[in-house]
Amino acid sequence: MSGRAVLAQARLETRLLLRSSESLLVTLGIPLGVLVFFTQVPVLPVGDGDAATFLVPGVLGLSATATGLVASAIQTAYERKSGALKLLGATPLGRGGFVVAKLTSVVAMLGVQAVLVLGVALVGLGWRPAGGAAGLGAAVGAVLLTGLVMAALGLLLAGTLTAELTTAVSNALFLALLLLGGVAVDPAVLPDALAAIGGVTPLGAAVGLLRGVLDGASGTGAALATLVGWGALGTFAATRTFRWDA
Repeated sequence: MSGRAVLAQARLETRLLLRSSESLLVTLGIPLGVLVFFTQVPVLPVGDGDAATFLVPGVLGLSATATGLVASAIQTAYERKSGALKLLGATPLGRGGFVVAKLTSVVAMLGVQAVLVLGVALVGLGWRPAGGAAGLGAAVGAVLLTGLVMAALGLLLAGTLTAELTTAVSNALFLALLLLGGVAVDPAVLPDALAAIGGVTPLGAAVGLLRGVLDGASGTGAALATLVGWGALGTFAATRTFRWDA
């Protein structure tokens, strides 16, 4: 596996994500739209709290989900359908290099998303995290971890389902996680069963972890363990079931 080949492929994967209008809508448009709209329109049940404080952790987690679980999964599924993945396996890049390049592109895209979301919140909305600079640093790490976990789950879908089914399933999961993961709906207002389910989803765990580190709170170990568990499960399943041929 050549380092140059991996970097070249990672740059290509990132350009493909940035050039796709559908991908940009999911990865940038929807998260930023949720953040700006719900901070300006007071419809969320946040009580006496600040809407931005409630929304920023969820939007960061949603951004990671959009890139890892939706955009990269759909892109990979269509690369598999076209036969591009089979050809890449025979190049100096190799299959391992392709996976590293794919994850590198996810990290690069997450960097863009985190800067935009935090920039809009800090500069445009006047939001300040209770955890200060340390909380912001920890949140960036949590976003990267979330993106890698979601990418593992996205590769699981892309490597086992058809391209069309990957598109449908990843978008359906995105919507379900948006509703149950504590992004725009406070779990406290959900029925107990739905709140419990939402809390153990990968996005629900990510949002719980992000809220904790941005607030400077302790007790985020359970959320971190749940998120890491999803990552381990997704990675194990993807490596066992991924098919390089369509």
